[in-house]
Amino acid sequence: GAWRSVTKHLREFGADKVRLEEVNDRWLESFKAYLLTKVAQNSTHTYFNKVLRALHTAQRERLIVDNPAYRVKSPRMNDTHREFLVEEELKRLVVADCRRPILKRAFLFSTFTGLRWSDIHKLTWSEIRHSEEHGHSVDFSQAKTKSFEYLPIPEHAMALLGERQEPSARVFQGLKYSAEMNIVLCQWVLKAGITKHITFHCARHTYATLLLTKGAHLYTVSKLLGHREIRTTQVYAKVVDETKRAAVDYLPK
Repeated sequence: GAWRSVTKHLREFGADKVRLEEVNDRWLESFKAYLLTKVAQNSTHTYFNKVLRALHTAQRERLIVDNPAYRVKSPRMNDTHREFLVEEELKRLVVADCRRPILKRAFLFSTFTGLRWSDIHKLTWSEIRHSEEHGHSVDFSQAKTKSFEYLPIPEHAMALLGERQEPSARVFQGLKYSAEMNIVLCQWVLKAGITKHITFHCARHTYATLLLTKGAHLYTVSKLLGHREIRTTQVYAKVVDETKRAAVDYLPK
């Protein structure tokens, strides 16, 4: 998706009229400035890095001799707020009724495994494994990164999956992304007395923050989330630090 988006912006910027060897520092700075007028800073960071990566590939394939990507910096990423549920809120959500039980089971399974919507949606029974030594796990290819992952499943989360079906069958049959599903999720959250703006992806944020709050090592959490770089996971560590500070502030003066 990011590659398609940056290609669209490159065309609008007129890059298809520029020879690869003509791309220099000034051209890259101009394109960066253009992106900042079109998309948010974090999107500019992502898109601009794709261009720099393409130039590195061009140099490796000897399509260019001089590589301006080494001399131009990408814009910094801004920290974004990641909403999540604390343990007490998660317990309330478990008890609250949801008029789409399939959505409730899928969301809670995501909070106990950290799986993204895209991976939950396509999850099949053939990917649910069990061994006497390691217990239950999900062995799957991430929809986002295409990397193959092994993910332990807590025993209590297995109860959310229901009865095992054919290997090719989807675990959460009938789960579809729609505006109506988002409304059902919001209604379920409100019914639990939670006023935060919760989306399905917040289940993954909840998984990460709960693990870190319980003392899991940052590197371990990074691996469980399938992050390629630990700095991606460090955002959650900052959230946990803020939560600790808020907890200390509750102490009586």
